Amino acid sequence: MRDAAINLRALPQQRDLIDHAAQLLGKNRSDFMLEAACDRAQSVVLDQVFFSLDADKFRQFNELLDGAAASNPGLDRLMAVKAPWLTSASGV
Repeated sequence: MRDAAINLRALPQQRDLIDHAAQLLGKNRSDFMLEAACDRAQSVVLDQVFFSLDADKFRQFNELLDGAAASNPGLDRLMAVKAPWLTSASGV
C-alpha cells in the first residue's frame, strides 16, 4: 500500500501533457508520474558505478583497456550494416 506522499506543482500545460500521456497508456496521473520518476531515478542510480581495485588489479585493468580489442564477428557484422536513417527511400 502506498502511504508516502509526494507533492509538486506544475504549470497547467505540463499537467495537461502528463495527463494526455497517462491517458494514452491507460494510466492515471499518479501511476504515470510515479513510473516515469522511478524509471529516471533507476537510470541515474545505475549510471553511478563505483568500484575499487588494489594497485595490481588497477594496473591489469588499465592494460586490458589499453590492449587490442578481441575479435568480435557479431560486432563487425553489425557495424557493417548501414543505418536505416542514412539510406534514402529513392535509393540515391
